[in-house]
Amino acid sequence: MKRSSAQQETMFQQYKSLLFSIAYHMLGSVMDAEDCVQEAFLQWYASEQEEPVEHPKAYLCTLVTRRCIDRLRSAQTQRETYFGLWLPEPLIETTDPSELSELNESLSLAFLLLLERLSPIERAVFLLRQVFDYDYAEIAAIVGKSAENCRQILHRARRHLPARPTHTPAPHAGQRQVFTQFFQAWMNGDMEGLLQVLSDEIVLHTDGGGKVRATLHPLYGPDRVAHHLLWLKPKVFHVIKVAIRPTLINGQPGLIGYLEKGLDEKQLLSLGLDGEENSKKPGAWHQRAPQKGKAAFVMVLACTDNQIQEIDIIVNPEKLRHIPALAASDNGTIVC
Repeated sequence: MKRSSAQQETMFQQYKSLLFSIAYHMLGSVMDAEDCVQEAFLQWYASEQEEPVEHPKAYLCTLVTRRCIDRLRSAQTQRETYFGLWLPEPLIETTDPSELSELNESLSLAFLLLLERLSPIERAVFLLRQVFDYDYAEIAAIVGKSAENCRQILHRARRHLPARPTHTPAPHAGQRQVFTQFFQAWMNGDMEGLLQVLSDEIVLHTDGGGKVRATLHPLYGPDRVAHHLLWLKPKVFHVIKVAIRPTLINGQPGLIGYLEKGLDEKQLLSLGLDGEENSKKPGAWHQRAPQKGKAAFVMVLACTDNQIQEIDIIVNPEKLRHIPALAASDNGTIVC
């Protein structure tokens, strides 16, 4: 029997969260994931005008996954020529953290960055099996391969990924404590305080995409990372407002920096994040500079064993467009 538009909408809303999660894990982009989900819904809606789809959930998952595979194939060349370090778009928490607990590890920027080592089809099979717990018959139908072929693809994907770390992810309470210690030490310019919370294996990534000056390579080691953070603070926070309200970003503690006021040309040119005089297009951001109250950067902390193992800073304005502006009534914000 043909479904009404209202029934289709209800059914789509039922699966929308799952579809977005698959698309975001595949693409590492909030906006592209939303586009894929919407395109899948429109195709399903059009198909139902002719004949009802027997299994809408499987049909929609197939549409989304195949669209993501196509997008990844076209995006690979762009990412190979991406200026500097490429990081996924940050996913700002909008639900109860307990609802994301099972996906927190797979949502982490570190995990999504590792998946860049896989081909589009390897990434799809790996995620559907390892993260979303689909059986091989279901995966085979979604990606258009045989079940045995999917087993081989998964085996190959695992070989391309490094062994999972042995560190124990800190519980939410521990993450909040580490975040608080880190933020206080950073804002106070406390080198010793920073070194206490940074792991010996700490790595810092910054993604400017050639639009904002940023470190072009990872920084390793607590001394180097701490010195960089302390160098960065006075250079940036004279124009940035930092929200420290309880916010998970990709399932991990983090903060969002907002412009406190509009910037003039001199300030824009001085807002370098790498300390290098010869960075590519140091003033290019003025063409895309966020307005007052808009997100200017995101920082995410990966906490394990009650220490910070990784810090990811995203300043590419194109990856921050989906983040809502800071509300004037937001009293969970401090100005730095």
